Amino acid sequence: MADVGCAGILVADTFCGPVARLPREGELLAVDRMPMKVGGCAANVAVGLSRQGITVDVCGCVGDDDDADVVLRHLKSTGLGCSQITRVSTHPTSKTVILLIEGQDRRFIHSFGANAAFDVGRIRREWIDGLKVFYLGGLFAMPAIRARELAELLSYCRGRGIVTVVDVVVPNDFDGLEELRPLLPHIDYFLPNDDEAERLTGSKYVDRQIETFLELGAGTVVITLGRNGAIAARGNERWKADAYEVECIDPSGSGDAFDAGLIAGVLRGWAMDRTLRFAAALGASATTAVGTTEGIFAPDQADAFIDGRPLDVNHYTTEG
Repeated sequence: MADVGCAGILVADTFCGPVARLPREGELLAVDRMPMKVGGCAANVAVGLSRQGITVDVCGCVGDDDDADVVLRHLKSTGLGCSQITRVSTHPTSKTVILLIEGQDRRFIHSFGANAAFDVGRIRREWIDGLKVFYLGGLFAMPAIRARELAELLSYCRGRGIVTVVDVVVPNDFDGLEELRPLLPHIDYFLPNDDEAERLTGSKYVDRQIETFLELGAGTVVITLGRNGAIAARGNERWKADAYEVECIDPSGSGDAFDAGLIAGVLRGWAMDRTLRFAAALGASATTAVGTTEGIFAPDQADAFIDGRPLDVNHYTTEG
């Protein structure tokens, strides 16, 4: 029986690059290889947790196609439970093309694919009952997920002492705050990045973003800030962590690796400062290789990395 259930988007990723620049119109730009790897929030977080020795099941949808075979074979090879993954004939496996341009952030071309068929009804409550943590990754990138049904499921989890963790994928020009509103009172850990938090709240100020999510009922909010680290908030307590500096090959999956580190800390009962350092280390490690999970540290690697690089975590309280 798994300690963590990772539900959400599953994707077959194709990586192009790194290259120095985008090709001009009509130009062919050659690369040595364009590897296909397994990605998507649920898969990435699950692999990161499994690498820490934590038992994990994955829940999601793939197509009835060759890409699904690749996804399932990879997940099973990492020791993940895949009995909650459904193959659907109505949609192909979701795909993303990731363009890696040196010195720039990633560019994505994405098809929802089978993730469009994933709804709350595919998350079995008898499976939920055996978990310690339920993670949902990619909220708002799964159009069949209905807020009311998800709120009921999250409430069910919390009623059984299961920690709920939710991450989002927020498309540009999408206002999901009204959909998020009924969910936040049932979310123990809400994990957007700063861009997603800005789209959801309409504010570019992190303090205001945090206040909005907490006022709407989230238990703990952790917003990742890219190279500026991360900030965690619970009640009037705040923890601001710096980011580790490493040579970045591919930032894809760094946020998911951070989430895996945070969940590992929650499972182990660590204090927030220790949890943030561990999460930051896993997030940094994910950027050191092409692919979303290839570079993620094992526990001994993470411990050695953290011991050799002190990271400041500033703990403070706010008024009110």
